[in-house]
Amino acid sequence: MKLDKVVYHGEHIPLGHSNIKVISTPSHSPDSTCYLFEGNLFTGDTLFVGECGRTDLPGGSAEDLYESLFNKILKLNDSIKVYPGHDYGPLPSSTIGYERKTNYTLKQRSKEEFVRFMMTP
Repeated sequence: MKLDKVVYHGEHIPLGHSNIKVISTPSHSPDSTCYLFEGNLFTGDTLFVGECGRTDLPGGSAEDLYESLFNKILKLNDSIKVYPGHDYGPLPSSTIGYERKTNYTLKQRSKEEFVRFMMTP
C-alpha cells in the first residue's frame, strides 16, 4: 500500500473549518497513533473501554504504552470522548475521565509496576 501522507506527533490536519490533532502513541505497534478531533479521541489499539492494547505482539512495547497513556492520553481533559478501534468493553465508547476512574490497566502507577503488569500472562 502506498502512503498518501505521513503525519507526525503534534501535527494538525485540516478538516473543514477544524483540525485533527495527531498524537503519536507507540505501544501496540511502533506507529500507533491517536487522533483528537473536536473533543473526540480516536484511540485505535492504544486504549479501549476498560482495557488497553496488547504489547506482546512484534514491535509492541509496554514501556512505550506507559508513556503514551500516562504522559499523553491521560493529560487530556476528562470530558474528551474516547472511541477505540475495537469494541471489547462493556460500552462502545467512554471518556478520558471514565477510563481514569474505571480502567484497571490505568491503576498501575509506577512505570515499572505497569510494565510488569503488562508482561504478566
